[in-house]
Amino acid sequence: MNTTAVIMAGGKGERFWPKSRTSCPKQFLSLTSDGETMIQKTVKRLLPIVAMEDIFIVTNSAYTALVKEQLPEIPTENILAEPCARNTAPCIAFAAAVIGRKYDDAIMIVLPSDHLIANEILYADTLKKAVTVAEKGENLVTIGITPSYAETGYGYINFGEEKDGAYTVERFVEKPDLPTAEKYLASGKYLWNSGMFIWKLSSVMANIRKFMPDIYSGALKIGESFGTAEFNGVLEREFTAFRSESVDFGIMEKADNIYTLPGSFGWDDVGSWLAVERINDTDDNSNYIDGDVIAENTRHTTICGGKRLIATVGIENIIIVDTDDAMLICSKNSTQDVKKIIARLKEQGRNNLV
Repeated sequence: MNTTAVIMAGGKGERFWPKSRTSCPKQFLSLTSDGETMIQKTVKRLLPIVAMEDIFIVTNSAYTALVKEQLPEIPTENILAEPCARNTAPCIAFAAAVIGRKYDDAIMIVLPSDHLIANEILYADTLKKAVTVAEKGENLVTIGITPSYAETGYGYINFGEEKDGAYTVERFVEKPDLPTAEKYLASGKYLWNSGMFIWKLSSVMANIRKFMPDIYSGALKIGESFGTAEFNGVLEREFTAFRSESVDFGIMEKADNIYTLPGSFGWDDVGSWLAVERINDTDDNSNYIDGDVIAENTRHTTICGGKRLIATVGIENIIIVDTDDAMLICSKNSTQDVKKIIARLKEQGRNNLV
């Protein structure tokens, strides 16, 4: 059975403003010293498992040119352009319907485009194990990340007994408060929800048909028109009619045969500017500094410079990001609120800065 991959690359990356913009969101940026963008890294680490011609990128129609520019090896027909944002369930249904035109059945590895992995060999081994589990019956498999601390910003997977080379999933839980997260960590029975899924095409389509019949029906119409002159019109009509729904809520919290594999391969979801110091080297004062910077008595600070000199004196636990037209100065305790700046800019009609 062929193994395919679907990379979801339609997000806006608003918490990485002002580097991440509507015109070039986080997944198309390089946040590491090697110069590779997030989406390029995602594709590269898949190649030991999936052939390039079987990698599909689902993105917003505004980003197809960026995908082609950064991933010229991906076949043009494998770049699937959503006419609007409708969350992960319609995204996956769209991709599954198109893959169904190529293969009667296949393994689908579904991944976000903007995660980083430290140990790519262990990552590939974990995905291979997940593929083996997914091939058995109608199993739906997710990769859970072994937690290293009590994180309140992630959803969790409560797992049960070992079966068929993986663990049964008891339930998915939303982002907890700190005391609850500490209990999850202490129990040893919870994993972080990474948003990575592995299943057979037939398995996921059967569950879409069961739990989201309207999306299933529309996806079939999109798939049937793929490669024809009617495709763009059918895609626009059917996809925009889909309700916004996550695959977690739409399928994973309701379906049977849900399994998880623990991942301990150095995963980082790069969710905010706090991630930059985790994924890059820091100096003796625990600062990450890039650009023309003079840092005096500065500690635990991230500075991403632009064209001009940035000088800091006597600061701690701050994030500074400079671009040609905007600068962010943010306490590390407030990185999740960067999205509020975008909301304010939109209110003021300053869409050129969003």
